[in-house]
Amino acid sequence: MSMNLSAKLDELQRGDRHLETTVALCEIRSQLQELTKSVESCQSEVSEVKRDMVAIKHELDTVQQVKEEIEELREYVDRLEEHTHRRKLRLLEQGLTFFLTYAILAAVLGMLQFGYNTGVINAPQGNIEYFIKDVYRSRYGQDIPDDAVEGLYSLAVSIFAIGGMVGGFCGGMVANRFGRKGGLLLNNVLGIGGACLMWFTKMANAYEMLFVGRFIIGVNCGLNTSLVPMYISEIAPLNLRGGLGTVNQLAVTVGLLLSQVLGIKQILGTNDGWPLLLGLAVCPSMLQLVLLPICPESPRYLLITKQWEEEARKALRRLRASNQVEEDIEEMRAEERAQQSESSISMMQLICSRTLRAPLIIGIVMQLSQQLSGINAVFYYSTSLFTSSGLSDESAKFATIGIGAIMVGMTLVSIPLMDRTGRRTLLLYGLGGMFIFSIFITISFLIKEMIDWMSYLSVVSTLSFVVFFAVGPGSIPWMITAELFSQGPRPAAMSIAVLVNWMANFLVGIGFPHMKNSLENYTFLPFSVLLAAFWIFTYKKVPETKNKTFEEILAIFRHGNGRASFRDSRLYGSMLNCVNALEQHLPVTEQAGLVVAEEKTQQDSFPNPFERHSYKAVYNYRRHSAYASVSAGSEHSSRGGDSGSRPPPPLPPPRFPNSAV
Repeated sequence: MSMNLSAKLDELQRGDRHLETTVALCEIRSQLQELTKSVESCQSEVSEVKRDMVAIKHELDTVQQVKEEIEELREYVDRLEEHTHRRKLRLLEQGLTFFLTYAILAAVLGMLQFGYNTGVINAPQGNIEYFIKDVYRSRYGQDIPDDAVEGLYSLAVSIFAIGGMVGGFCGGMVANRFGRKGGLLLNNVLGIGGACLMWFTKMANAYEMLFVGRFIIGVNCGLNTSLVPMYISEIAPLNLRGGLGTVNQLAVTVGLLLSQVLGIKQILGTNDGWPLLLGLAVCPSMLQLVLLPICPESPRYLLITKQWEEEARKALRRLRASNQVEEDIEEMRAEERAQQSESSISMMQLICSRTLRAPLIIGIVMQLSQQLSGINAVFYYSTSLFTSSGLSDESAKFATIGIGAIMVGMTLVSIPLMDRTGRRTLLLYGLGGMFIFSIFITISFLIKEMIDWMSYLSVVSTLSFVVFFAVGPGSIPWMITAELFSQGPRPAAMSIAVLVNWMANFLVGIGFPHMKNSLENYTFLPFSVLLAAFWIFTYKKVPETKNKTFEEILAIFRHGNGRASFRDSRLYGSMLNCVNALEQHLPVTEQAGLVVAEEKTQQDSFPNPFERHSYKAVYNYRRHSAYASVSAGSEHSSRGGDSGSRPPPPLPPPRFPNSAV
């Protein structure tokens, strides 16, 4: 019995061990399954890591390709900048030809008209006032009060400026519709009509004809002040644009001097001679009608506005006296494409444009610096100004002639300085000198009664005031306004600037007598304050435009008006040449893509603004066109350019994928 029991116990123990083994095996099996799952999971993770490594390698390759593309683009920009520099040097080598001189002289007759009519009203003031009194007495049988006579004479002076405002406002529209040359020719009809009305004023015994004639001749001069600088700046070679732009002011000063010389008592400054003195304004208009038809229209107007390339080439060949005009055509094409998004722009669009706001403000302030400097007070009322400082009537008239002579002489001196010293430098010297001598004029007025010779200090200070005006503010505002804008917005900008100029002219003409009566010896003090403000503005905001293409000037304002951006403008201008050279091979829809790319460069990831613009614009082009087939050099040679001026070859096709950008 005990043996059976032991056997049973042994059997139970073996069963327990078998059960434990089974349980252990089950645990081992479950652990093996978990381990298998872990290994499979590790294998999938390893596969993902491998895929990530492949993707990272692909991205690194892409980044490397992008770097290579950027390096190639930079090399291309360097080559293009060198080509643009060579082209600009050839533009700077152009000289003054006979026909260019003829065209400029024919055009500036309009500015001669402006100068003559600005000064002609000054000398015969007493004769005109006597005529008004005589007509009033014959009509109404009683004498007109002296205050009313002075008011009517001030009206005759200032209504000229009102006409100038109307003409200046219409200048841009006339320039776009009829062209620069066509507008000048049509404008001469107004000049002849206004001069004839003034000429026959005494014969008709109606001083109202004098007012109407002055208004019409003012419209004529307003159009001239808009059209003539525009025409000259567009036909002048790059290296002569400053000096030839000064010819505008030279013509104005010659007109002023001529009116002052003819206005003395010994010639036409008499009761019988003053109508002829005013009527001689018919001569510049008739002379321009004879001379100007031979001159060509502005090549920029023909090429950019009218798209008449062959006519533009013919005009350039005549003006340059050479068949090699490709450099000028290239420069105009670059300007056209750089301003393609603003090719036709109204005055309201110009005012609202953020890109063009800075040059517009500069142009307006430059015009105000010319008129609110006090120079028109000297032009209009110099005779009475000298008389009040203690000179006799005869001496005062000869001092007024001295003003005109100094203006002519100093303007001649400033012509070579304009392209040698620069516009900004001369403007600072001019405004600074005017500020100093306006203070001296005020001092001489204050102590003239205590010291006898102070009247001569007043004359010397006034003449020095005019000298510094002729050096800077006399000619530069007309020229720099035309230089600050490219072909598209230039007419609208000139219209706004000329309108502001004539408005300030009117305010000075109508307000100076009252200001003189109110401030007495402190008459020039407000002008001193304004001159100081204009000097500070010029120093802070006005860039130098000497030897700059219109394209490079545009680049200054696209990237701010600081000195650093000014230094980079040549490089940016070269990049614009790059994009523009590529863009001409695109259809219209793809050109629009380039323009949009340029507008949105601020959102790009490149830190440097220049790189943002250049990289994105060129990349957009390369995405949309068969870039490898474009050869700027072959196109240039087909147009007749020499091998030395051939643009650099295009970049190779892009190697990076679309995901890289």
